[in-house]
Amino acid sequence: MKQLGQTRSCQQSNHLLLTPDTFVRAPLPSMTKATAIVHASPRLGARFTQYTAELDKDGTLGPTPHQRFVYVLEGSLKTEKVSLKPGEYAYQPKTVTALEATRALVIEKPFQPLAGVVAPEPFSGSVHQSTPQALMGDSAVQVRPLIPDSPQFDFAINSMTFEPGGSLPMVESHVMEHGLLMVAGGGIYRLGDCWHPVTAGDFIYMAPYCPQWFCAVGKTPAQYIIYKDWNRHAD
Repeated sequence: MKQLGQTRSCQQSNHLLLTPDTFVRAPLPSMTKATAIVHASPRLGARFTQYTAELDKDGTLGPTPHQRFVYVLEGSLKTEKVSLKPGEYAYQPKTVTALEATRALVIEKPFQPLAGVVAPEPFSGSVHQSTPQALMGDSAVQVRPLIPDSPQFDFAINSMTFEPGGSLPMVESHVMEHGLLMVAGGGIYRLGDCWHPVTAGDFIYMAPYCPQWFCAVGKTPAQYIIYKDWNRHAD
């Protein structure tokens, strides 16, 4: 099929679906023994950058002038304070070094200060220790917040798990933009007027006001990690 130019990847005016068969790897400045698959960036119109970092043992991520959130998908990392295994994450690590071959979700965003509110301090956590919350009372959809619910933070990141057949309760359309990485299972995502089959490894960018809805399909739960801007006025 690849020779026939077929792919599920699709770019529309209000969304982008990237599938692993179209991923292109390239180093970013100050990376060592590592490459990045850049999924979303200001070139797309996004106000954040999201990429998958693939690091060899002892590979490093260089410094960034922006906020950085790192979530380990495979392998293990160490920061100046903690070691991270799959499902563990860190906000604002100064140094990031791979202890073995590692894949990590990375989000970087210029910080938007809020008058009278102190900027957040670095921290680390685990998706396994985040208390799941039923989405609008539906136990088939569980939300695990990864960022504290505080106006200090200008973005939110959640892990969302859908039991087979579980779905969002409505088609959403809102001012926030999203970066979404499927990490397990699969399903159907409505984005704008398009209906996309999605599976683990896919990335989705949703622009502000893009109509969006998801339903898990298959015999195992679907899980994704989703970013959105939060706690700030849209401008």
